[in-house]
Amino acid sequence: MRQSDVAFARQVAMKAMTAIGASAIKKTKFVTAVSEIARNAVIYGHGGAITFRVVGIGLHRSVVGECTDRGPGIADMQLALKDGYTTGSGLGLGLSGARRLVDRFDIISSAESGTTVTLESAAR
Repeated sequence: MRQSDVAFARQVAMKAMTAIGASAIKKTKFVTAVSEIARNAVIYGHGGAITFRVVGIGLHRSVVGECTDRGPGIADMQLALKDGYTTGSGLGLGLSGARRLVDRFDIISSAESGTTVTLESAAR
């Protein structure tokens, strides 16, 4: 994944959320979270890949995004998820902000395998 792929990930996330009938607010929150996680993969994870899938049935559908990189991992997960913590020049709201914007947020990270972030947002 390169910087140009972040915009593409945003577009795919928006289309998936539209497909499940999500509200404008839910769409915006999910797309914002995807953008932040994808950007982190490019900057800190040396690239990676992001996939999306729709799960559930009828009114109980949601979109799951999974972003995986092969970077150095996150040394201190508790610190990285704390508001205001940054290793760059940002505001330090990337991971913690993304976590607040979605219905489910899982992160697995190690120096050996990189980082995988799973985001899920329901239609309602």
